[in-house]
Amino acid sequence: MKTTNPRTRFAPSPTGEPHVGNIRTAIFAWLFARANKGSFIIRVEDTDQARLVDGAVDSILESLSWLGLEWDEGPDKAGKYGPYIQSERQKLGIYSQAIDKLITSKDAYYCSCTPERLNELRQNQMKSGKPPGYDGHCREKQLSKGSDNSAKLVVRFAMPNAGITKVSDVIRGDIEFENSLMDDFVILKSDGFPTYHLANVIDDHAMEISHVIRAEEWLPSLPKHINLYKALEADPPIFAHVPIILASDRTKLSKRHGATSIKEFRSNGYLPSAMLNFLCLLGWSFDDKTEIFTDKELIEYFSIERVSKSSAIFDNQKLEWMNGHYIRESDQSKLINELQNYWSYLPEDPFEMDPETSTLVSVLPLIQDRIKTLQEAAPMIKFLFSKEISYDTDLLIQKKMDCESTISALNKSLDVMNQTSPFNANNIETSLRTLSETLNIKPGQLFGTLRIATTGQKVSPPLFESLEIIGRDTTINAINMAIQKLNSYGDRN
Repeated sequence: MKTTNPRTRFAPSPTGEPHVGNIRTAIFAWLFARANKGSFIIRVEDTDQARLVDGAVDSILESLSWLGLEWDEGPDKAGKYGPYIQSERQKLGIYSQAIDKLITSKDAYYCSCTPERLNELRQNQMKSGKPPGYDGHCREKQLSKGSDNSAKLVVRFAMPNAGITKVSDVIRGDIEFENSLMDDFVILKSDGFPTYHLANVIDDHAMEISHVIRAEEWLPSLPKHINLYKALEADPPIFAHVPIILASDRTKLSKRHGATSIKEFRSNGYLPSAMLNFLCLLGWSFDDKTEIFTDKELIEYFSIERVSKSSAIFDNQKLEWMNGHYIRESDQSKLINELQNYWSYLPEDPFEMDPETSTLVSVLPLIQDRIKTLQEAAPMIKFLFSKEISYDTDLLIQKKMDCESTISALNKSLDVMNQTSPFNANNIETSLRTLSETLNIKPGQLFGTLRIATTGQKVSPPLFESLEIIGRDTTINAINMAIQKLNSYGDRN
């Protein structure tokens, strides 16, 4: 397969949030281009004007950029093959020129069939057990562009009535399609916009795309595109149709399985490096054992021939494990930067006060091995950046303790905190363990009460290190506040 200076493209339709399946396809096209010293192009296919979603293009580009997929040409990066938005390319007249050529050569024709007729045709075909498809009603009519109802005309491509269309796919090998089983498909809609079938063929040829890497759902369209290339007297690119992504129940991945868009996974606290690594392994492998790759390794090792024909299973547990691995192995300064970027990305600030970098440096080692996503960090450390700790008073009272014994334990803890010097984690732990023996209660009971009093949380970073970070004065103030709460609590009960 020719791989010298290839040109690949990702051609999304801006009809919604960027789905992980589409982004995985973009990753494969990007990797192939980078692995072979080629170019990666973004082209927006917005010919389906009725389904366009405002902001979708920005979401797609933002998601690709977040993953580290830089592109060489695109809507925001001009090149000699632009423009890179199909609705803008239509103004060049390239689609209408192709239509005229196909009409003249009788490889396409105008069709005046109404939606009502087409619907009736489909229903009759289904009732008789036939596959639904256009019956060629207008193929011999030779309608012209100036017909009375020309505003409602579409243009259909005249597929060969007999024979076989042979196609070759890098991943799936040689495939044959019976031409008689394919109908004459629309290539120009009544609104004047080309359909995907025509636009992508024209644009891929005009942009000198050498390799089309796309989802397997487009495989049935391949004979249509091959015949279009033939009719237009253009050489087709090399095709590779990547496997579909399925959920764990082996059904199509959808919202009922959880997050499906890259933006959702970003909001849920996944690292871009982990997400990129994970998505690459959905259909591709380097060997039967290696799972963790750097970006440079992915580019070095990737080959389209090692992409599987089999469907890939999206395993959320594996993604979470992989993300946790990346967090644990991350350099501290890089992880702090990831956290700060993540909190800035969220629509709402998870903290009352801006997290100070110096405090993050102190607390990060306490939670780095405990979190699997960035989302889990803020709830664990929010007490460090809150003006006031809030919690239900009854959480202070541990199992097999009552209000009176809890107040007593907290008062004794005040004495210990005042006397512990220097006020560091080791000394705090030693003093509190000694206190629990003196009080004849389990360490877990004392520590549980103090955890609630000082952090407001049942789960937090290690207690003694946390107390060292917040300092003696803050610790004492928090314990005093807890005693006040319990005194009021005792009055009510």
